[in-house]
Amino acid sequence: MPKFLQYLLLPLSWIYGTIVWCRKGLFKSGIFTRSKFDFPIICVGNITAGGTGKTPHIEWLIEKLKPNYQVAVLSRGYKRKTNGYVLAQQNSLPSEIGDEPYQIKQKFKDVTISVAENRVLGIPHLLSDSPDTQVILMDDGYQHLSIKAGFNIILCDYNRPYYNDFLLPSGLLRESAKGSNRADVIIVSKCPDSLNETAKNEIISNLKPLAHQKVYFSKIQYKTIQPLTQAAKSQQIPSNAIALAGIAKADLFISQLNKSYHIITSMLFADHHTYTDDDIQKIATLYKSHTDSCIITTEKDAVKLGTNEILKHIQHIPIWYLPIGIEVENGEALIAQVTNYIQHEIANASE
Repeated sequence: MPKFLQYLLLPLSWIYGTIVWCRKGLFKSGIFTRSKFDFPIICVGNITAGGTGKTPHIEWLIEKLKPNYQVAVLSRGYKRKTNGYVLAQQNSLPSEIGDEPYQIKQKFKDVTISVAENRVLGIPHLLSDSPDTQVILMDDGYQHLSIKAGFNIILCDYNRPYYNDFLLPSGLLRESAKGSNRADVIIVSKCPDSLNETAKNEIISNLKPLAHQKVYFSKIQYKTIQPLTQAAKSQQIPSNAIALAGIAKADLFISQLNKSYHIITSMLFADHHTYTDDDIQKIATLYKSHTDSCIITTEKDAVKLGTNEILKHIQHIPIWYLPIGIEVENGEALIAQVTNYIQHEIANASE
């Protein structure tokens, strides 16, 4: 956003900030109640609007915790077409549970995934459906103040740290940078490989963590590109490619593709985009103009394009996707911190 427009929108940001401050005050004073469950709940969220990498971090936590605990995930299910509490099934669609919970369910079929706008009501439903659950990962619930999660992890995008940002709408902050004080852990996400100790210390200094807060650094791990359609499975991937993405910040994705492929053009949509018949036609038309290339999309988009209702219309187009994961520096220490919290909650519940 141009600087002049940011400053032009500042009065609206002040109004928004006042509303957020008043809402927090109502919870702090007890006028609005906060529910505390006698159960391990780990919230993974942020204080900025989208694009910090919550889903890969949720998946990382599942991978690390699943060998020792029965893990479940509770999400809002952003942009789904259903309402209320919904338990994800193997045949659930992104439109029913949201694209990110759908992606997680496709990867971890034995993990309980559910969605609910009202997390206070969603948690009892989840525990009723999955009584063996030992820990709940609450996706994007940091501003859901009606629940007091026992352990809070927030993400700070290295490329747009919240300490340099403005409140909505002149910036991307959902609340002021001081909102980070509620967190137990701050993870600086999407870090470059070249990040050195001096740069890390400078970031930590700007974050101003409290005495109890731990700061970690994570980076995206791009994995081996995978075929999505039959056409892709039947051929080797060409060097020319069309980038297709419907994510919050596509620049890192395109930058990664540029390392290995010649990107002829790109087709970009807004975050959480729902692909329509018209979109599929546009994708097919674009490919017809560049038949010596293929289409490469994100893992997040692949889960939506890979549903039966869409996949049957694009099988003739060579579409590949780029899976991602994350690597957390000193991740063993973070998991030890999380595990100590879980064990403490379980021990208190059994007393």
